[in-house]
Amino acid sequence: MLCLGVGLSSSVADLIARSRAFASKGVPDHFHDAMYWKTIDAETVQCELCPRGCTLSEGQRGFCRVREPRSGKLYTAAYGAVCAAHVDPIEKKPLFHFLPGSTAFSIATAGCNFRCKSCQNWQISQVRPEDVKNTPMSPRQIVDAALRSGSQTIAYTYTDPAIFYEYMLDTAKEVKAAGLRNMCHSNGSLNPEAVEEISLYLDAANIDLKGFTQEYYSGFAAGYLDTVLETLERLKRNKVWLEVTTLVVPTMNDDTGTIRKMCEWFSEHLGVDVPLHFSRFWPQYKLANLYPTPVETLEKARETALSAGLRYVYIGNVPGHPAENTYCHACKAPVIRRSGYTILANEVRNGKCAFCGADIPGVWK
Repeated sequence: MLCLGVGLSSSVADLIARSRAFASKGVPDHFHDAMYWKTIDAETVQCELCPRGCTLSEGQRGFCRVREPRSGKLYTAAYGAVCAAHVDPIEKKPLFHFLPGSTAFSIATAGCNFRCKSCQNWQISQVRPEDVKNTPMSPRQIVDAALRSGSQTIAYTYTDPAIFYEYMLDTAKEVKAAGLRNMCHSNGSLNPEAVEEISLYLDAANIDLKGFTQEYYSGFAAGYLDTVLETLERLKRNKVWLEVTTLVVPTMNDDTGTIRKMCEWFSEHLGVDVPLHFSRFWPQYKLANLYPTPVETLEKARETALSAGLRYVYIGNVPGHPAENTYCHACKAPVIRRSGYTILANEVRNGKCAFCGADIPGVWK
């Protein structure tokens, strides 16, 4: 396993001083041309990558802490600045219907366009690329490292890949040329044009559907529900293998009525075969005062989803729970048995249940 440093290296005062210093030096060497932006005036641009649409003047950083204009052009400070890289089980993404038992070479850069109060990677998601330890890696070096690790997939994850979009896109092209697969785990907060372009190279995605009201998105993540729902529909239409994760946070998004509405929307707009993962919350970051999600709450959410017609509903972060397994929707036999991220048995044969022959949707080889 390759594990790159994620420690913070600057105080708030340092960040302010460095921002002023950067503004006086022209374009820093580590900046890379950004995509998806428009000119407002000679020194002001508007980012069009995500729905936040930050309008930025010389030396200012976007909400994501990554994108910055210089001399009327927009740049990204995240390109090639890898702050985390690991070889992970594909089940950790989580993807349960995509090459089970395989590994994913997983990378991230610093920054995020959300502010999730329970972020488990806040040390790298809530800072700028300059404020963590990075290892420069070109797209080709990512592919070579993945090949050496024996991974079939490169995963863009840990922070949100939306903020290193240019790097993800260039790497994804190299990955496809090498005969490997691409997946991302994202909050789904990208504008439609960006989703369409990356969809050409993505084989799979797990998108966080953090809740089902804009009030929750605003208070918990500073995000936009409508954009996430549109991203989910676009990925499904574009035939990217899709799975969805909802972190169930006690007292915040665990209302059964709202979960039912979410699952009904899910069934109508994504279909009953898209896997849904209800993940257990553990106290951390700005929600360290809360308690872990009761297992009974997760089980009730799963029952609600199944009653809405969804066929593949999982419970995550509860190792050993029977809802880690994949069950055939037709005969109810356990076709994939799991313990945590370990596959104990796989009875999917050429995309079909080995017991009754029913189709099991997914990417199996």
